[in-house]
Amino acid sequence: MQFHHHGYVTADPRVQPAAGVGVDRPMELPDEVDVLIVGSGPAGVIAAAQLAQFPGITTRLVERRPGRLEMGQADGIQARSTETFQAFGFAERITAEAYRITEMAFWKPDPDDPHRIARAARPPDDAHGMSEFPHLIVNQARVLDYFLEAAHHGPARIQPDYGYEFVELQVSDEGDHPVAVRLRHTTGPLEGQDRTVHARYVVGCDGAHSDVRRAIGCTPVGDKANHAWGVMDILAVTDFPDVRTKCAIQSHDGGSILLIPREGGYLVRWYVDLGVVPVDDGGKTRATPLDEVIARANAIIHPYTLDVRAVPWHSVYEVGHRVTDRFDDVPVELAGTRTPRVFIAGDACHTHSAKAGQGMNVSMQDGWNIAWKLGHVLTGRAPESLLATYSAERQVVAQRLIDFDREWARLMAARPEDLPDPTYLEDFYVQTSEFMFGFLTEYGPSTIVAGTEHQSLATGFPVGKRFKSPAVERVADGNPVHLGHHHRADGRWRVYAFADAPTAGQPSALADWARWLETDPASPLLAHTSEDGDPDAVLDVKVIYQQDHLAMNNVADVPPVFLPRKGPFGLVDYEKVYATDPRDDVFEARGIDRGGVVVVVRPDQYVAAVLPLAATEELAAFFAGALLPARAPAASL
Repeated sequence: MQFHHHGYVTADPRVQPAAGVGVDRPMELPDEVDVLIVGSGPAGVIAAAQLAQFPGITTRLVERRPGRLEMGQADGIQARSTETFQAFGFAERITAEAYRITEMAFWKPDPDDPHRIARAARPPDDAHGMSEFPHLIVNQARVLDYFLEAAHHGPARIQPDYGYEFVELQVSDEGDHPVAVRLRHTTGPLEGQDRTVHARYVVGCDGAHSDVRRAIGCTPVGDKANHAWGVMDILAVTDFPDVRTKCAIQSHDGGSILLIPREGGYLVRWYVDLGVVPVDDGGKTRATPLDEVIARANAIIHPYTLDVRAVPWHSVYEVGHRVTDRFDDVPVELAGTRTPRVFIAGDACHTHSAKAGQGMNVSMQDGWNIAWKLGHVLTGRAPESLLATYSAERQVVAQRLIDFDREWARLMAARPEDLPDPTYLEDFYVQTSEFMFGFLTEYGPSTIVAGTEHQSLATGFPVGKRFKSPAVERVADGNPVHLGHHHRADGRWRVYAFADAPTAGQPSALADWARWLETDPASPLLAHTSEDGDPDAVLDVKVIYQQDHLAMNNVADVPPVFLPRKGPFGLVDYEKVYATDPRDDVFEARGIDRGGVVVVVRPDQYVAAVLPLAATEELAAFFAGALLPARAPAASL
């Protein structure tokens, strides 16, 4: 965390100074907004938190509830999401209160007595070391709280407008705010009355039964799996030995259970298999009494017993797998002919089972994806064509999620004897962990994702996938840090220059590249940065040397572009210069060519390009396609 560069800070440094629309922000919902977010679920709150970093944009978040969510249904936080929390500044705090999953136990019928269950395997949760961040369990309501805090602490000071229900919208071809949205008051003295808000863009994050989705004519495609599960958060006493370990329990003839310990040390969530739903069920299975769910759980875990003392929440649901045909208001046959104005995200786009812990996690990446793009377009950093990449990128991710979840849900409901071999379920869990952790997303080539012609120069940073943070040393103070942890959700692109062999102050390809970046009018740093703002306001450029920090005699020897002067006092930013950690050489760990490499990372932490240091024209051309020439003053960004 960096602060003081605008003057001495004595209060909480997480609270950024209000700016732009955040200064004297009106409490009442205005008649015109730049972005209207409908729904304060995971996708909506992360979009608000990201757009709070753009104080020149009027963003409002409307929610039909009268206040904050008190108990959410989602609770699984995959490692990719914890990485995302780091970008928004609250990973450490939420980790401290969450339950951390370190392994998963698999229970199956005892070979000596199939009417009893026995532990069959206990693999580590992250057997491949995919992330330094943990897999967590925490109430969805707390996740929303943290994102809303980040939104309120951002320069735009975004807070939810509670008590507004979406009714309908219309998109016109005229005016600066072409989307007319009719809202209805759900609380207070105006309850039942309607009002209209005009927006430049609308983001519908209003859940599986999304009215925004209906309004733009999107169609969910898929079906139900005709299998029901009872789910309950319980406080109970049991002799089941792994009650504080995530478990997949398969019985011989009584069905299956997915057991997930919750935060706080006592609460546990039980997903209990209720079996196949008959075609003529007529909703009977959904009305299964809680006592029957508990009885079924006791039958499955025999010879162990479950004595339920309190049930804070429970439900019965049928597994469904659906993904919407598009994620914006442009019909498929008109794609590319006009700018999308309305977007949908989260459960409005994709619905699936809860047992793989994907819903909230994928939804957050939806919201982050569209939010930074809206921020760039509305501040003049990027062309409107950028917005079409949202549906193109996230629909592919959603379809992969549906395909994966359909198979995972099928295996969880299967009897052990119906699987190809005795270890099939746990093998599938380990083999697909990269997907479940959120790390298999890979965006294809576009204006914001380059090709893979130079991928061999940095094999550990696959183009289109998330930037896996490496360990490095900060030269100015010798502190060991994770390079990616400095990638905050501030809307900036990251440009990491991995130096060739010579150290700072010596002639090198890195020195030539840095000189070009700082002095050539064609360089993206000069082409896309406003003259009246900080030099790293759009592109955050960092260098990583092959030497350790002790071999770097003087940080002032590095090229000036890596020591930018910032703020009203022109203070030097020393947190752009890094060295190799000799205990974990980043060049070895990430397969980086020692001749020097440039790695470009998008504002949402996905690798956009890998290039040799000499490929300055390619780097300039990439950013010319992704960004517009600078024209907006920095104060509005």
